[in-house]
Amino acid sequence: MRPVNHDPGDSLFDALTPTQPGAWALSLAVPADSGHLDELRGNGPHGLAPAWADFFDHIGQEGLTDLNRRAENLQRQIRDNGVTYNVYADAGGLQRPWALDLFPTIVSPQDWAQIEAGVQQRARLLNAVMADLYGERELLKRALLPAALVQGHPGYLRTLQGVRPPGDTWLHIVGFDLAHGPDGRWWVVGQRTQAPSGLGYLLENRIAISRQFPKAFAGMRVQRLAASYRALMNGIKAMSPEGVNARIALLTPGPYNETYFEHAYLARYLGLTLVEGNDLTVRDQRVFLKTLGGLEPVHALIKRLDDEWLDPLELRPDSTLGVPGLLQALRAGNLVLANAPGSAPLESSALLGFLPAISEHLLGEPLAMPSLATWWCGEDAALRSVLPLLKGGVIKPTYPRSGLETAIGQALSPRELDEWSGRMARRPEDYTVQSWLPLSQTPTWAGERILPRSTMLRVFALADGAGSWRVLPGGLVRLAPRGQLVAAMQRGGSSADCWVLTNGPVDHTSLLASQPSSLAIAQQKQPVTSRAAENLFWLGRYTERAENTVRLAQIVLDQLDGEEPGTHALLAWLSAVAGESALVLPDTPEATQSSRVFARSLMANLAPRPGDPQAANSFSVGFNLAALKQAAAQVRERLSREHWNLIEGTHERFSNAAAQLADEAEFATGEAQTMLQDASEMLAAITGSQTDRMVRDDGWRLLSIGRHIERLVSLSRALALGLETGSVHEPGGFEAMVALFDSTITFHAQYQQRRDMVALIDLLVLDRDNPRSLAWVVQTLRARLARLGQSVAPRDAELARGLPDPAGWSLTELSNWQRAADGRRTWAALASVLDDCEAAAVDLSDAITRLHFSHADRRSQSLST
Repeated sequence: MRPVNHDPGDSLFDALTPTQPGAWALSLAVPADSGHLDELRGNGPHGLAPAWADFFDHIGQEGLTDLNRRAENLQRQIRDNGVTYNVYADAGGLQRPWALDLFPTIVSPQDWAQIEAGVQQRARLLNAVMADLYGERELLKRALLPAALVQGHPGYLRTLQGVRPPGDTWLHIVGFDLAHGPDGRWWVVGQRTQAPSGLGYLLENRIAISRQFPKAFAGMRVQRLAASYRALMNGIKAMSPEGVNARIALLTPGPYNETYFEHAYLARYLGLTLVEGNDLTVRDQRVFLKTLGGLEPVHALIKRLDDEWLDPLELRPDSTLGVPGLLQALRAGNLVLANAPGSAPLESSALLGFLPAISEHLLGEPLAMPSLATWWCGEDAALRSVLPLLKGGVIKPTYPRSGLETAIGQALSPRELDEWSGRMARRPEDYTVQSWLPLSQTPTWAGERILPRSTMLRVFALADGAGSWRVLPGGLVRLAPRGQLVAAMQRGGSSADCWVLTNGPVDHTSLLASQPSSLAIAQQKQPVTSRAAENLFWLGRYTERAENTVRLAQIVLDQLDGEEPGTHALLAWLSAVAGESALVLPDTPEATQSSRVFARSLMANLAPRPGDPQAANSFSVGFNLAALKQAAAQVRERLSREHWNLIEGTHERFSNAAAQLADEAEFATGEAQTMLQDASEMLAAITGSQTDRMVRDDGWRLLSIGRHIERLVSLSRALALGLETGSVHEPGGFEAMVALFDSTITFHAQYQQRRDMVALIDLLVLDRDNPRSLAWVVQTLRARLARLGQSVAPRDAELARGLPDPAGWSLTELSNWQRAADGRRTWAALASVLDDCEAAAVDLSDAITRLHFSHADRRSQSLST
């Protein structure tokens, strides 16, 4: 095949006129595998399907020669936007960049009409099945559905028997996995009803791909998506107790879930509060959001976790993801839950085989879209019929998430087929067999060729009112790796955008039109959840702690690697402050004993490898950067893309540099200093993002309070240790102390070469224009707490009054010294101030935790209505 980036003198390229881009594209295309529908080829111009001929005509000759650049831009956009798909349950927290192909999958208006009718009907049918299973159970009584598939299913919730959700709508969001068969028909392969994923990723896919092909997107009449999301939100509000004024939140398992990016993205797009289970509480059969200002009511939840985790009181008692009492609030009619719990039996692949008869009974009509032929082996006749057919089928677990494997018959050897037959004969009810359908293959861009890849399309039915659904005109396309049969993201697959073409008008509805007015938004203060507040608080603390430990590590290595050996007092101070900051392990010999061993230990402890025995006891720079990233991940939806990228990049670059340093036969101080300087510069950028690029709401104030508490503790303690060891009375120790306070330039500009205690105390303790001085830190803390006291809790103002008051500090008093019995000078007043600052900071941190995070220190709990 010919490369895309042709030389201008290429004769073949020159021979293709601007009216022949389709023919040129076809020359680069590898045909689909035998037996698979080729989505690219058809009866249109140049042997292409009409839609693809139109696509390449819109791209044009120049656009075709530019595909590699567009692919690079696409990957850069995905990376810059931080779009990820987590590897679920990976101990290392591994994140994969979201895999997105350059070409969209195109669905013609005729195909979409078939899909839309079939999916709408199936959404009505599944909702009716739910109503029956938790109502009259006619399907079981008439043997239209085996009782073992329902009552034997671990996801059938008997506690919800007799419950009727608002609007009799059990399913607000239903995902259907569709396959395009060799005969051109669309087939239903499976369905997801508990918490179907994809609604956020498909939005990101649409934005990214439409930017790469704006002319084709506009000219081909691609139907837009916003109207469907708007209808979903309006439908939920219409069915909630509070109507249009309902507060809706999106319930996520948290940042370690594989699709957490999607949860945060979708919440931001829909204007919802993203919550975890411990953000919510149930009082008097109503759900409330725990915020800094008290409890605020929640009327509807879009859940992104499976049913079994929802309520530890009635479902899994070991769940830490759910909300105790949630099902009782649902039974009381005080909550709309999208989707209603109890739908797990609908996800069983075995159900597909019974739906044709169920549709005739419940809807009085045949299914408009067929399912793959399906046999539930729990029926003896079905088992006997299907065992000879295993080679041409797919063996699936009857109960998803049962831990059983899926096997494709044609990939099994005769011996393996016999083994599967034996398993199925022993526990037939656990297995379902579906006929094998060769998936259609859609064109994808592979650098120099257009390669076909097997495709599965997930489409979504969204409830837009009581008993009414609309189908979102698009979907999440999953592409199997080349040469593989299964299209799954967990198995290394990728995704594509789905362009649904229309012959009618394109709906240009904006989601913004359904939002409250700007005046209403301005008057309504967005709540800060207690969990978000706590993580912002610790984000501030770990950012400050990381900066302090990086700066201290630089100072220690500078002093120990200098041409002149440090004095005993300086080495004692370095040992003490580095030990208390966890830069070295507790059993490390002090620098006064061996400065070389101390420096090597510090460098080895910066970021030990995960398998290193000392990694579990290391709390040095690497640990602080990891903790910083972990706290930021918990509130990622509140951070700008640039802010998050800085945090993630700082941790990754430091870890990689530390790993390279550990591979060296000898620890190189120069390389360690380079690594620390790089981290220092990155942390300065993170500080700038926190200081200048975050909205200064109550959450930001807690972040700032966390930073200044950490600064007050670390700097007051470091100065106290300098007094105890006497290092501040020597030139090297004096300069090291000023450097630790990050005040070297200011000090020398103001005091030139003077190195006396009066100057030190003035700049590092009393100067309220120096953001590193203790007086400035205390003054800032008092101001932040006073503002919190006005907007959140009056107790915050009381906490401010518990801090030391710099107005009572006097330079004359603090610089007054006494001579001790051993002849040394002591500064009792200064030491007392330093002790008070450190103790007050620790007490303040504990008090804030009790007041705002655990809610254990609220004198009265406010309930907003």
